[in-house]
Amino acid sequence: MTATADVTAALQSKFSQVTPRPSGDHPAINLPASEVLAVLKYLRDELAYDFLVDITAVDWGVEATPRFTVIWHLLSTTDHQYVRLAMDCASNSEPVAPTATGLWPAANWHERETYDLLGVKFAEHPDLRRILMWDGYPYHPLRKDFPLAGIEVPLPDIEVADLTGASAKPAPMMGGPFVASTGEMNLTDAEPRAKDESWTEFREKPASE
Repeated sequence: MTATADVTAALQSKFSQVTPRPSGDHPAINLPASEVLAVLKYLRDELAYDFLVDITAVDWGVEATPRFTVIWHLLSTTDHQYVRLAMDCASNSEPVAPTATGLWPAANWHERETYDLLGVKFAEHPDLRRILMWDGYPYHPLRKDFPLAGIEVPLPDIEVADLTGASAKPAPMMGGPFVASTGEMNLTDAEPRAKDESWTEFREKPASE
């Protein structure tokens, strides 16, 4: 069977817990953690979705339940078709998903990035270390409760920090967060502007009332 077949129907006929997911572009499905690896393997081996494009996650916010959804994007290099898979994490405080490193070696770095930036752990990953932030960094910068400008933390090298007195400081972002200019039909061409321009790296942020 090729990827041009109705992938959603094909998966539903084999996996009882798969459901369609609203999507404005490519076929998308929801699936439980227990079927993630079986579905990924079936898509790769039987439906010609042979290329793992990326793995990421969505943080829907601290008040949302479920808070985290892990996303896989697959491509068929034979039929040039995409499919999107989504799995809601059972825990809002300790999100976990199964690792796909046994199916695609490239999943290693995708999963490490998702863990680093969003705090989603991948069970049985062979080397789940941070890939962008340093070991011991206490935050996950793409979570919704992480400030856009960042959080001041000590430098990872204690000797350098002691000698210089420096730290990793948050950036003012020129008053951010940034928003697109109004009235732009094509957001790609829109010039970002600061939502609040009353503070910059030269002027302190005004105290909130």
